[in-house]
Amino acid sequence: MMAAERGRARNTLLAYARDLQDYAGFVAARGLGLAEASAATIDAYMASLAGTLSPRSQARRLSALRQFHRFLLRDGEASDDPTSLTEAPRPGRGLPKLLSEAEVTALIEAAGARPGLAGLTLRAALEVLYATGLRVSELLALPRDALGGARAMLLVRGKGGKERLVPLSAAARDATAAMLAARDEAGLPPSRYLLPGRDPRRALTRQAFFLALKRAALEAGLAPERVSPHVLRHSFASHMLARGADLRSLQMLLGHSNISTTEIYTHVQADRLRDAVAAHHPLGKTAGKRETNG
Repeated sequence: MMAAERGRARNTLLAYARDLQDYAGFVAARGLGLAEASAATIDAYMASLAGTLSPRSQARRLSALRQFHRFLLRDGEASDDPTSLTEAPRPGRGLPKLLSEAEVTALIEAAGARPGLAGLTLRAALEVLYATGLRVSELLALPRDALGGARAMLLVRGKGGKERLVPLSAAARDATAAMLAARDEAGLPPSRYLLPGRDPRRALTRQAFFLALKRAALEAGLAPERVSPHVLRHSFASHMLARGADLRSLQMLLGHSNISTTEIYTHVQADRLRDAVAAHHPLGKTAGKRETNG
C-alpha cells in the first residue's frame, strides 16, 4: 500500500519495514498477533523505546505503527486502531548544523584539488548540492542528461515522487560539464546516472559519497563530523535567507510540503542576529558588562 498507493521512496519503505519488524517481535513475544494488539500493547512498546531512542525517533516509530494499524482497520483485518489514543513524544526542535560561506567554498575547492576524475566528480557533486539544496538521495538519482547543455533549470524528483524545478548556477553547470567531458575522454562505460558508481549500471552509493566528502572535509581543514550532504542543504537554505530569499521561494526550492519545516531557518537567522547585536552593539556590550558585574 505504501509503495503502490502512496508512492513512498525506497528509503522510506525500508525504514517502515525495520520499524514494523521490531514491533512485530515485541508483540509476538507477548503471544499476540499484530491484529490483536491493544492500546496497552502500544503503550508498553513505546515505553520500551524510551531508553534507547530519541524522542524524534520514537515519534517516527509511532507514526509507522499508526499507518500500519489504520491499514489493518481499513482492510477489515482489525476492529479498531489501538494507536488512536497514544500521544507521540514531543521532540525538542534542534537548530540545523551549518557551514559558513567561506567553509563551503573551502570544501568545494578541496574537492576540486583532488587529482583526476575523482576530484572533478566530487567537485561537481558539491557544486550541485550547494547550488540547489538537493537531498543526497535526489542528487544520486539524477540522470546523466539532467544537467546537459546550457540547461538553466534542473528537474528534481523528490519525496513521494513529487517533481520540482530548481535553478542551476553557472558554477554547477561548468563543474558538471568538466566531469562528463573527463569521463568521455577516459572512455569509461556509459551510464544513465550523472554520478555512477563502480558499476556504471548503478548510481554512486551513499556510503561512497559520504566517504569522499569526509576526506574532502579533512583536506579543507574542517572537522569531518561537521560535514554531510544534509549540512550542505541546511547551509544552502540559511545562506539564501541571509541574502534576502523569502520563505515561500525557499520552501519550493527545498521541496518542503509544509512551510513550517522551512521556518526553522528563520530561527537560525534570529540566533545569528542576537549574537551580532551582543557582540557589536554598544548596548549589547553594556548589557554583557552588567551581567558580568552582577
